[in-house]
Amino acid sequence: MSEKRKVILITDGDDYARRAVEHVAYEIGGRCISMSHGNPSVHNGPELVEMIKKAHHDPVLVMFDDGGLLGEGLGEMALKYVALHEDIEVLGIIAVASKTRKEEWTKVDVCIDRDGELTPYGVDKYGFPEMEMGRINGDTVYCLDQLNVPIIVGIGDIGKMSRRDHYERGAPITKKAVELILERSGYEW
Repeated sequence: MSEKRKVILITDGDDYARRAVEHVAYEIGGRCISMSHGNPSVHNGPELVEMIKKAHHDPVLVMFDDGGLLGEGLGEMALKYVALHEDIEVLGIIAVASKTRKEEWTKVDVCIDRDGELTPYGVDKYGFPEMEMGRINGDTVYCLDQLNVPIIVGIGDIGKMSRRDHYERGAPITKKAVELILERSGYEW
């Protein structure tokens, strides 16, 4: 059996997220599965695992998105499949805040606000800290509490947050979240 692929899962997949995640993957010397983007996700778990296995090297950043659907949507089904696959080692998850009609939420270990500061409080889609500790609201986060992963980092809407995380600015909030996951996992990059 080959060595497990080291992967960071990201619960957003729109065009802004894709550009930000591609930029961050390049900056850290990782790989982004660009085909995993979509709002909602268009590829299922087995397809994504094959794409991950074909990536040239680790860490591999993969996006999942439910497109605002309630409950467990295609993005979450694919995320669970990838996270539980025997050939995948999840280094961490970036849980992205959003506003949905019926808010879904998940526990997070730490959040990064719009200013790049670590906070124990949840953040909203704009990256502003919220009142509740250790949780965020989002649309592709319903299943995260069921997964045994080393760390879940909450952030605002990737590539946005009033342009504070725009890829032309280097997507600094997303980059900090990825670096935090890599640091906490002990991954050498």
